[in-house]
Amino acid sequence: MPQPNTLRRFDPPVQLKLSALWASVMLCYIYGDYFGLFVPGTLKDMFDGQMGSLGPTTQGVLLGTAALIIFPALMIALALLLPPTVNRWLNIVLGLAYTAIVIVFMPGGWWFYEALAIVEIILQLLVVWYAWKWPRISEHAQTETNVRRDTVAS
Repeated sequence: MPQPNTLRRFDPPVQLKLSALWASVMLCYIYGDYFGLFVPGTLKDMFDGQMGSLGPTTQGVLLGTAALIIFPALMIALALLLPPTVNRWLNIVLGLAYTAIVIVFMPGGWWFYEALAIVEIILQLLVVWYAWKWPRISEHAQTETNVRRDTVAS
């Protein structure tokens, strides 16, 4: 039995957990890119029209970069808005895909970048875990829900 001064725990629904994880991932991406501007030579390359190892900064390169970040940004809202089945699979697929992307780009980076990448990997794997373990409605609970709906509709 809990003590009288025990704090009550709020157990958010899985959609809220997923949304919060994607928001945290996006903050790591944003701060990683921001801190990256302080790496010597980065701003000079930008002013010279170069985008790191991607070569010349073109509309196509910037569009590709934007496309890469659009999905995690949208998942903050979509995790709350999509129907459960679509939501679950999209979180699993994108969580794994973005984990792979971070692993590919992580090696050889500055320490701050590698530290953020490790956090991003953990957060994205938590997205996959929570989506995989998405709670199911038991048959008994489903029957009770249907009975309540029928009662309210009467």
